[in-house]
Amino acid sequence: MNRKDFLRTSALATGAVLARPFITYASQSKYKLALIGTGWWGTNILREAIKSGECQVVALCDVDDRQSKKCLEEVTKLCSDRPKIYKNYQELLHKEKPEIVINATPDHWHALIAIDAMKAGAHVYLEKPISHTLNEGKAIVKTARDTQRICIAGFHRRYSPHNVSGQEFLKSGKVGTIKEVRAFVTYSYGPGKIIADEQAPTEIDWNAWCGPAPLVPYNSSIHPRSWRQHLEFANGQLGDWGPHWFDQILWWTEEIAPKKIFSITTDKTRTDNNNAPESQIVVYDFEDFSCTWEHSILNGRPTQKSENVGVYFHGTEGTFHMGWINGWTFYPRDKNKEIIHQDAKLNMPDQQNIDLVFADLLKSIKSKELPFADILKGHRATNMCLLGMASLKAGKSLDWDGQKEIITNDKAANKFLSRDYRKGYVYPS
Repeated sequence: MNRKDFLRTSALATGAVLARPFITYASQSKYKLALIGTGWWGTNILREAIKSGECQVVALCDVDDRQSKKCLEEVTKLCSDRPKIYKNYQELLHKEKPEIVINATPDHWHALIAIDAMKAGAHVYLEKPISHTLNEGKAIVKTARDTQRICIAGFHRRYSPHNVSGQEFLKSGKVGTIKEVRAFVTYSYGPGKIIADEQAPTEIDWNAWCGPAPLVPYNSSIHPRSWRQHLEFANGQLGDWGPHWFDQILWWTEEIAPKKIFSITTDKTRTDNNNAPESQIVVYDFEDFSCTWEHSILNGRPTQKSENVGVYFHGTEGTFHMGWINGWTFYPRDKNKEIIHQDAKLNMPDQQNIDLVFADLLKSIKSKELPFADILKGHRATNMCLLGMASLKAGKSLDWDGQKEIITNDKAANKFLSRDYRKGYVYPS
């Protein structure tokens, strides 16, 4: 089979390789844009917003002055905009009235900021997972529909050329009937170490960083960048990587949610401050197929011949691996047939295609049509992660009504779809 057959996918695939202007100026800009959460990944998204040539960066917001300063330095390298710096996002929304908000905060801040931004009139680029708890996601989707604002999930893998062509291959029937799907992320992080709590640096408002989550002592194992392995603020590897790969699965199938979910994990063996599962297996029972999630930070699976992230779609004609850096590969059941592969086309330095997501956001704002990575798709993929965590907390298999979004076999387990906010914060509805 000719490799060119898989390059004729869509304008999205073509757009990934087009050169974009590096510098834009405020006088050329159209949309007033604010970034809330100015860390490494937020700056990556902002960089693509600037390169689009259609945004004026009016504000940066972060409770950590060190991150804001570093992000501002990057902005001044890329364009002539001179954004104002805020620590309080609500003050930013009131004073600057941005038309677009990028929300790249830690997971526990996703819901409140996204909802407040849309109610203030802004369209939102929301990083994944879209919420820390499932009912927060419901509230985000409701707000997007009520305000008629565009809210796009940061699913850059939904736009990457090899993911687009890979989905076409899957849906062509060449893999045969697919009844078994396995999503996985297996990295080895080493033995770890215990880090002592300390006084929060003067540059950060730690109370505000914790926000609606429990107020815990400052620890460098949490901030910066390591909060994903702390369940007060995130949902571990399942909540971090799961949305991307579950979105690939939901993109392939016509089903919107699993019927049953069951999760188990191993006892902790690493010596560190983390409280998220080190290894976890979740089984999802759909109407027409079964799906298994597996992650491990203890063993990188050296016997595995493909890269250690992605989704295996096991069909009657062979196995299709949707990967990341290595693109996708189809391994035919018939060993006499040739293995089919397509390389990835990813932007550096972080091997992603954020520019295509942001271009779709701008297109949707203009057309008033829902984007390809609409918030509802982000919600459904995030739900699979959060249902896996709910099953783990409940210690049992859960029956799920994907339309009503409730657990049906154990009413008490529905408490795991939300959590109590800290005093002074109101859980969204």
